[in-house]
Amino acid sequence: MSGFRRAALAGAALAAVLTAGAIAVASGGGSPAGTAGGTAAGADARLTVADPYIPLPAGDSMAAGYLTVRNTGGGTDKLVRVTSPGASSVTIHQSTETTMTEVDGLPVPANGALQLARGGTHLMIMGWEKKPAVGDQLELDLTFEHSGTIAVQVPVKPLTYRPGS
Repeated sequence: MSGFRRAALAGAALAAVLTAGAIAVASGGGSPAGTAGGTAAGADARLTVADPYIPLPAGDSMAAGYLTVRNTGGGTDKLVRVTSPGASSVTIHQSTETTMTEVDGLPVPANGALQLARGGTHLMIMGWEKKPAVGDQLELDLTFEHSGTIAVQVPVKPLTYRPGS
C-alpha cells in the first residue's frame, strides 16, 4: 500500500471519529446520570433554588409558596410539576390584580431566574397532612422538563414575612 493511500485512509478514519464525537456531543450523549442534558434547550441548564418560604396560612388547608429558581447555565428549562409528601396538591399559578390562573409550567431562562413572589407567580399548596405552624418545614419536589426533580425544604414563616427582612 502506498504512503499516499495509507495517509488518505488514516485521514478518513480520523474524520469519521471526529464526526461521531461531534454528533454525540450535540445530542447530549455521554452526559452523566443526574445532570441536565439530553436536549438542546436544557442541555446546559444548572438549577438551584433560593429563598423558599411559605407564609403561615390563615386556615388549615391552603397556603401559597414562594421561591426563586436560578439557572447559571446556558440552556433553558421549564418547571413542569410540583408535589409534596406533606400536602395532597401543589399547583402553579400566575396572578394579576384581578385574576389567578393555574398554569402547566413556567420557563427558567438561561443565565436567569424564575421568581415566584407575592402578587405574581406562586405555588398553591392544598390539603396539608397536619396544620402548619411557624418554623415547620414542608418538602416540595420541583420537577423540571430537562433537569429532573429537586427536593427543597421550605420553611413556614409568619404571615408578614418578606425575604431579606
